[in-house]
Amino acid sequence: MSTNAADTLRPVTNLWWLPALFGVVTLCVGLLFVVSPHETLSTFTVIAGIFLLVDGVLALYGSIAGERDGRGLLAIIGVLSAIAGLVLIKKPFDTLVAFTLIVGVWFIVTGVVRFVVALASREERGHNLLTASLDLIAGIVILSWPDLSLSTLAVIIGIVLIARGALFLIAGWQLHKLDSDPHGGQVAQAPA
Repeated sequence: MSTNAADTLRPVTNLWWLPALFGVVTLCVGLLFVVSPHETLSTFTVIAGIFLLVDGVLALYGSIAGERDGRGLLAIIGVLSAIAGLVLIKKPFDTLVAFTLIVGVWFIVTGVVRFVVALASREERGHNLLTASLDLIAGIVILSWPDLSLSTLAVIIGIVLIARGALFLIAGWQLHKLDSDPHGGQVAQAPA
């Protein structure tokens, strides 16, 4: 990678801590869902709403700051996630079925959109395909059994959040390695 390209990437790699921090928060929320599945529905909906809102804002930021194909689809994910998050925070649902359907549909929609983005862009294709697969599987499982118990739903959501948090941590670590490498991951070549 040339010095000019490394300088161009520097502002992005300086923000390595952002996906790492989001990964830690997502992991912690996922662990909370798995470890304490008997919490009240309103608590889970507010936690899920906060997660969806943050995920939506980050997706919107990615659609604005990104230079790749699929920015429009990423913006759709961001808007849908933010709206779903605000609804869940503002009006926690009294029934598990309504909450389950919203979460299931959200997982399916984001999974499909992330899958399309992954196929359209070579950038982080494996990461996006894995995240899309996790979202699709979780959405299908949740929508297949909308009368799941709160405990089962919490564990499914928790597992997906733990996996997503780990992926965000890996992305942050990779950006950190690029940020700390003065040659942008390439060995400097001696002048001829």
